Amino acid sequence: MFFKNIHTRMKIILVIIVLFFILIVGKVFYIQVFDYKKLNKYASSLWSRNLPIEANRGKIFDRNGVVLADNITTTSLVLIPNQIKDKEGTAEKLASILNVTKEEMLAHINKVTSIERVHPEGRRLSYEIADQISSLKLPGVYLVKESKRYYPYDTVLSHTLGFVGIDNQGLSGLELMYDNYLTGSYGAIKYFSDAKGARLKLNEVYEQPQDGINMTLTINYEIQASLERELDNAVSKYSPDQALGIAMDPKTGEILAISSRPNFSPSNYSNYTTEEINRNLPIWATYEPGSTFKIITLATALEEKKVDLEKENFTDNGSVNVEGARIKCWKHGGHGTQTFLQVVENSCNPGFVELGQRIGKETLFEYIKNFGFGSKTGVDLNGEGSGILFNLDKVGPVELATTAFGQGVSVTPIQQITAVSAAINGGTLYQPYIVKSLNEPETNTIIKETTPTVKRKVISEETSEKVRMALESVVSNGTGRSAFIEGYRVGGKTGTAQKVKDGKYMVGNYIVSFMGFLPADDPQIVVYIAIDNAKGVTQYGGTVAAPIARNVLLDAIDALGIEKREGASDKLYKYGDKVYVEVPNVVGKSVKEAVNDLASFKVEFSGSGEIVTYQSPAAGEKIYEGETVRLMLSE
Repeated sequence: MFFKNIHTRMKIILVIIVLFFILIVGKVFYIQVFDYKKLNKYASSLWSRNLPIEANRGKIFDRNGVVLADNITTTSLVLIPNQIKDKEGTAEKLASILNVTKEEMLAHINKVTSIERVHPEGRRLSYEIADQISSLKLPGVYLVKESKRYYPYDTVLSHTLGFVGIDNQGLSGLELMYDNYLTGSYGAIKYFSDAKGARLKLNEVYEQPQDGINMTLTINYEIQASLERELDNAVSKYSPDQALGIAMDPKTGEILAISSRPNFSPSNYSNYTTEEINRNLPIWATYEPGSTFKIITLATALEEKKVDLEKENFTDNGSVNVEGARIKCWKHGGHGTQTFLQVVENSCNPGFVELGQRIGKETLFEYIKNFGFGSKTGVDLNGEGSGILFNLDKVGPVELATTAFGQGVSVTPIQQITAVSAAINGGTLYQPYIVKSLNEPETNTIIKETTPTVKRKVISEETSEKVRMALESVVSNGTGRSAFIEGYRVGGKTGTAQKVKDGKYMVGNYIVSFMGFLPADDPQIVVYIAIDNAKGVTQYGGTVAAPIARNVLLDAIDALGIEKREGASDKLYKYGDKVYVEVPNVVGKSVKEAVNDLASFKVEFSGSGEIVTYQSPAAGEKIYEGETVRLMLSE
């Protein structure tokens, strides 16, 4: 019986031992098969170290592939404190090169950490400084690649693009809004060290960084460069408080150019005030629009069939009385009896008061809201304003009258150009946008694409055609004559709005503006220019803003490949206007004959001889009287 019990116990012990070994084998199998990667990663982390390699930020392009925001490769200083034997000597040498104190550098070297990034003095080093450090070959001192944002055109599109901080993080503009897309993923050089941090003689492992997503904008760089140049010229010529401009494709809502003054350099953003950096005036600024707003009143009156522009007359005596308030025309004594088309051409305030009264406040304000005023457009830029409209229950006869010609309401530039685009494109209101697509950097595959977004139909195609006709007449015969371009159908409207401060209108302080587009029969671009408090000039939209818009439109003709159109109106000239004159053919004539024929122009010669063999501009071209004709001479 005793031996039988021993035998049973031995069987039990043997079973337990077998089960124990099965568990051990099972655990080893689990570790080797299932837990290997995780445990290997934990083990590697104990003896591997990473030297970080920064990825390139996604590039930003214009619609035609011009790079607006790029990257340049720089280097930064990284220390492995445990590998530095001569801490005093290393600190002294690095401090001398980086122009900091030895104590500051020792603070980095003595820090209890596996890897110390020397910040900020060791970041984004120049090639000269990096070479000096590299030539020392100091143990524990490393230079790693970093990417630095680079704006090839400096201040161009600055408020829209925004800028990045020292760690390449977006801080404003598109750089901030799309930071998650534009920011890439860090790579690293992995090396191996013992527990004390001493480097082991094992192969390094390179993990490639992943660049950020590229961005393509709707911007056309040629038009953008033109707008930037013209705003700079305006600042130089008129010393305004502010200046801004926007160009848009009226058929899609795509922004072709956008800028304002003052502007800033994104690469040197710390040299500017917060206001200068953050105020993207074309989408942020709100002010009374003045006469450019009359386009909306005109469109509403035509859509509601409240006026026949060519058959109905209006008599302007210089002012109109509304509930005891005297509303004046800009022209002393008024324009007399005129058609309503001439009311538009002359930007006659009393005539637009009449149109507002015919429309009525409920209908006019319904259209104003349908055109997008009083609410944000939804443009894909941060900081957009919404403007201010009268509450309908507080709109009396005087408020109705002033609203009809653009006074007493507050709008943003982006609202104005979006609304006018709807008025001239056939009546469709589009949501404006500036980001065309986001693209994978290696294959250029589109990750996200923006397409035109229709918000609503505001007026009919028939009404829109009448609006275009009237605004083309403004440029040919009215206040917008300074925007006329020979051979091209240009439409537009001037604006002159008195500024308000502390609830009162300021004396002699205006925002002058011009809204222009071409071709008038099939608009491909609309340009809005506003100049705030121009100095040393009579402050009218036609004298200040219209010529600026004209120059941008001229450049847009080349940028967009717009050809001359049949049916372009002739310009009605008035005293003081520059006059277009056809250049005569002087090729083959003598110098004396050519000079006589070109008496209306300046003449420049090149070559030698007495006979003209070439002329520029060519015969038959029209240029302003007094401009230069260049002649090539030979024997």
